[in-house]
Amino acid sequence: MNFIARFLFDLQEMSLLAARAVRGIFKKPHYIPESIAQMDYIGVGSLTIIILTGFFTGGVLTLQTYQTLESYGAVDQLGYLVSISLVRELGPVLTALMVTGRAVSAISAELGSMVVSEQIDAMRALGTDPIRKLVAPRLLALIVTLPLLTLIADVMGIAGGWAVSTWLFGLPSSMFLNSVRDGITTDDIIGGIIKPLFFAFLMGTIACHKGLKTEGGTVGVGRSTTTAVVTASIIVIIADFILARALQLILGTPT
Repeated sequence: MNFIARFLFDLQEMSLLAARAVRGIFKKPHYIPESIAQMDYIGVGSLTIIILTGFFTGGVLTLQTYQTLESYGAVDQLGYLVSISLVRELGPVLTALMVTGRAVSAISAELGSMVVSEQIDAMRALGTDPIRKLVAPRLLALIVTLPLLTLIADVMGIAGGWAVSTWLFGLPSSMFLNSVRDGITTDDIIGGIIKPLFFAFLMGTIACHKGLKTEGGTVGVGRSTTTAVVTASIIVIIADFILARALQLILGTPT
């Protein structure tokens, strides 16, 4: 019963935090420099890991599925299989998990350090709203950059699948690229963009909430960071299932 009560209490606090942060995005002052700095840290700083993750994920998909498709005489569908798996599921989820490990942990640790060093209290004493100055820019940065990172992961994944299929298995490049072009639909792309938007909102809310609720000094910072990463990862996976089913019903396509 204590677990359920604690869960509901945390859910209420995160909902209120998210609502205040969203209002802070549209109210002055907007703290644009802070938002741009966070976009640079989250977006540009995560490019390397996203590119590597996407490329080798596409390569592994091709490596594992080529022989199976060959046994059924469906090698011409390899590009479709790889691209649809990346755009619908693996791209959004893996990108969110990679950003969770890098950015969510950093956000939680940074805000937690500010709490234990009483910087948050000092901001409130000076009349500055920490939600508007600290939470809103980070939430906005995640919402803007995560879909873009997902698109990059999708493109690099398709490139990795193309590289393995042509260089390792000798598949004609035109066959792979044509199956990619003919297989991906507008609904697939829309679904692949909607998911990162929801993931970013959830990840940012969890990271900021756990960071601002840090207790127990420097030990508490580490505990809050770990909790934020684990919670955000689990929520992303659960939300992926819910969104997949919702998109399946709304768009009328298998997701």
